[in-house]
Amino acid sequence: MRHRLSIFLPFSLLVALSACSRDSGPPPLLGTLEWDRIAVPAEVSEPITQVLVAEGDVVAADQLLLTLDPRRIQAQVDAAQADVQRLNAALDELRNGARSETIDASRAALARAQTTMANAKIARDRTAEIRHRGLNSQADLDNADTALSQANADANAARANLAALLRGTRPEDLAQGEAALVQAQAAVAQLQVTLSHLSVHAPRAGRVDALPFKLGDRPPAGASVVSFLVGDAPYARVYVPESRRAITQQGARFSIKVDGVAQPFTATLARIRSEASFTPYFALSGDDASRLTYRAELVLEGAEARKLPAGIPCQATPLAAK
Repeated sequence: MRHRLSIFLPFSLLVALSACSRDSGPPPLLGTLEWDRIAVPAEVSEPITQVLVAEGDVVAADQLLLTLDPRRIQAQVDAAQADVQRLNAALDELRNGARSETIDASRAALARAQTTMANAKIARDRTAEIRHRGLNSQADLDNADTALSQANADANAARANLAALLRGTRPEDLAQGEAALVQAQAAVAQLQVTLSHLSVHAPRAGRVDALPFKLGDRPPAGASVVSFLVGDAPYARVYVPESRRAITQQGARFSIKVDGVAQPFTATLARIRSEASFTPYFALSGDDASRLTYRAELVLEGAEARKLPAGIPCQATPLAAK
């Protein structure tokens, strides 16, 4: 019995010491693998007419991914371009001034108005003379005065219209015409940009992560139609406890163990938040400060790391500085 005890005690002590040595190191930082994501929204709500990629495909920058029905926006572009042509013609008319035929017609209208005014004056004088003799009523004279005043007004209007044609277009009218044309051209440009966005291209090289809508679906305006994973390598998003924040600095090296992958990866701390997560720092004091964590991003190295998907749990262990 003593012999067994003498053998068991050193073995137990060795196990305890080894356990202590394992527990003496800091625990690994827990997190998940992530890629930078880019979402491409639908410019307008139109049916999807083509889907040229599948989830998981690697695409190049500016590669065509899917298309939305362009007919409605194309009709708006055509209408806006017709409005530009109309305003351009109207501006040319303002710049060139009135045609000679229009001026001749205005002169003829003035001559006609002056003749009418002369006849009205003769008729008014005759009516006044007859009234002086007492052979007609005062109403007849009043009507003659009214007709003469109306003829005078028509002649003045015709004279002013001819003067406006002879002087040409006012600078203010030209400025208004030019502004209206610029506004219409801007509307065409905006619609053309919207039309071009109905052909959805990859904003940069990456991997298609999600296609939320199928062929024939009509996504609402602003909804993401394609989600990308982009970047040169994935990164481990881990959370550093408050007790280790001071000794965890940018550029530190880590060993990353990814669930389901036997070979660990090497990573470099690229970013770490200066503000704590989960709980506001000003609400904590004393022992509560140990609950603070700081989000950090560790960029993985090696070609094999680029094949890893997003969302896999991982553990990060600091490497000893050389």
